[in-house]
Amino acid sequence: MTNTLWSPTAARIEKSALRAYLNWLEEREGRAFPDHDALWAWSVEDIDRFWRSLADYYEVEFSTPWTQIRTADPMPYTRWFTGGRLNWAQQMLCRGAVDAAALVCVQEGGLPAREITFGQLRQSVAAVAGWLRRVGVRPGDRVGAYLPNTEHAVIGVLAAAAVGAVWACCSPDFGADGTISRLAQLEPTVLIATDGYHWNGKAIDRSDVVAQLRESLPTLRHVVHVPHVFDRPGPDGSILWDEVLAQDAPLEFEQVEFSHPLWVLFTSGTTGLPKGLVHGHGGITLEGLKWSGLYCGLRAGERMFTYTSTGWALWNMQLGALSQGASIVLYEGSPGYPAGAVWEVAARTRADVMLLGAAVVTASAATGVSPRKEHDLSRLRHMMVSGSALPSAGYHWVMEHVGPDLRIDSTSGGTDISGSFVGANEYAPVQVGRIGGRLAGVDCAALHDDGTPVVDAVGDLVITQPMPSMPVFLWNDPDAARYTDSYFGTWPDVWRHGDWVTMHSDGSITIHGRSDSTLNRQGVRLGSSDFYDVLETMPEITETLVIGVDRPDDGYWLGLFVVLEPGHSLDDKLKQKIVGTLRTRLTPRHVPDQIVEAPAVPHTLSGKRLEVPIKKLLTGTRLEKVANIASVDDPDALRWYARFATDWSETLR
Repeated sequence: MTNTLWSPTAARIEKSALRAYLNWLEEREGRAFPDHDALWAWSVEDIDRFWRSLADYYEVEFSTPWTQIRTADPMPYTRWFTGGRLNWAQQMLCRGAVDAAALVCVQEGGLPAREITFGQLRQSVAAVAGWLRRVGVRPGDRVGAYLPNTEHAVIGVLAAAAVGAVWACCSPDFGADGTISRLAQLEPTVLIATDGYHWNGKAIDRSDVVAQLRESLPTLRHVVHVPHVFDRPGPDGSILWDEVLAQDAPLEFEQVEFSHPLWVLFTSGTTGLPKGLVHGHGGITLEGLKWSGLYCGLRAGERMFTYTSTGWALWNMQLGALSQGASIVLYEGSPGYPAGAVWEVAARTRADVMLLGAAVVTASAATGVSPRKEHDLSRLRHMMVSGSALPSAGYHWVMEHVGPDLRIDSTSGGTDISGSFVGANEYAPVQVGRIGGRLAGVDCAALHDDGTPVVDAVGDLVITQPMPSMPVFLWNDPDAARYTDSYFGTWPDVWRHGDWVTMHSDGSITIHGRSDSTLNRQGVRLGSSDFYDVLETMPEITETLVIGVDRPDDGYWLGLFVVLEPGHSLDDKLKQKIVGTLRTRLTPRHVPDQIVEAPAVPHTLSGKRLEVPIKKLLTGTRLEKVANIASVDDPDALRWYARFATDWSETLR
């Protein structure tokens, strides 16, 4: 049984950006494309021709023509539009009218918005790119950043791309350890860093973290100081952001190969350093055009408001709006300070499309605020929700309290592709608890444990044909061993994403949560290794284990198990110290729901913590099904977790 909340009218479909593309495609291909289902079927039947059609439709500028759409190599070695040269930043900046708003910058606290036109944005990007070239940054060099969701980050990534440098940005709500573990891998030569950020009515000083970054990144040659929060001089040896902008330069775009590295996004696995996903100029150009054009439906002059930090892939995804000549609303602050702030921003900036995490919707509903009663949201036509599944109650709340004619688009993808695999489209009705369907060019399915496809049953989400926005490689993974193990270790030549999913027979989709041990808190993935790196330096702690479990009530439980050094006990004082350490050295999202003293942490015989087996115990799987006791270094410890899981489940009933 499904509950359809909303269906598109024929008039809405006819005037949509998707229908405009389908009309063009019908003429080009000499065949009918009556709806999105027909587009999807064709796009995976002739995947090369589909991606070529996007490049042609959006007039992607190749300075050197490509010679082959796709190589015959299997994933992850597939290369696209070989021989072609272009620049992602050029594609982002070529369509906006000079006087049209490109960025609308809003800060927590209701301060007036600052608008930056496309003309001003191009001038700023040119100045920063010119400075980068003058200080010796060359194609392939890395530019690191520690910035909030402000214009500085957008200008920075566009300027780095214009030079052909590789961009990597950490949000300032990351502590020093989490930031260093990411940026140090890249050996950046330039760091662009803020002095702080705003959150819940407070100005958060990050000068101490920036000092630690400078000490821990020995390859740095230049530091750009961004005085965003505090009016004080930058650290010794740094240059002020305004000084970088002061010298005009011509707007020049380094023409790079289609798969040339554009940026590194980090997603944490269960062991080792955070995993650096390297995306290419061309793949992100095509993915961004498809998503912003066909699925966000953006056109020149419209506005997209994404509630995100620079540490989430949504930040990178939103940049595609620029390629349509649309503007981006950048909000720096808490979504709930004051209550309903995120909706006030959407109304004040006259957003047409909104993208936010499901957790923000749930939190808004809990405040009792009714946005449509307090604000004019009449321009808002499309709300995209990502990060985690939107609870059923969330659909009803949005329709009642945000807008009755609003298309709710629950979408799911990943940092892995800087985009979406599944989501809604202009033809799909809004069904409570369901995602509209598969996106064009994404050949995805649900597989049973034996590798056979399943419909109307839970399976592993897989991608069976390559996509241009898949990482071109992982950082410091020259033989692709980590890449292969991460995505192709279960089924060779098939990308296993790590989500439990149901592909329903009507084409809609349900995402049930992570099928591996990656933590997903409030829609943001957290790496267990970050917890271990921070906590296991504490003298009271021998070892730790962190587990995240999706609950049947659409909730999420993050549990931290600690093994203590002799002579210590898990009293309130130590719990407070653990919480404070996680909050300050990582982020508030890393604070667990429960801290439990455990006798030991079990491992495989090769030394890996048994995160996945213990997560399975907590979700009701029997001990004999989760692990081979003979392969465990401490069977009694694993039995202790099995008993804990039984008792824990009883307390939740």
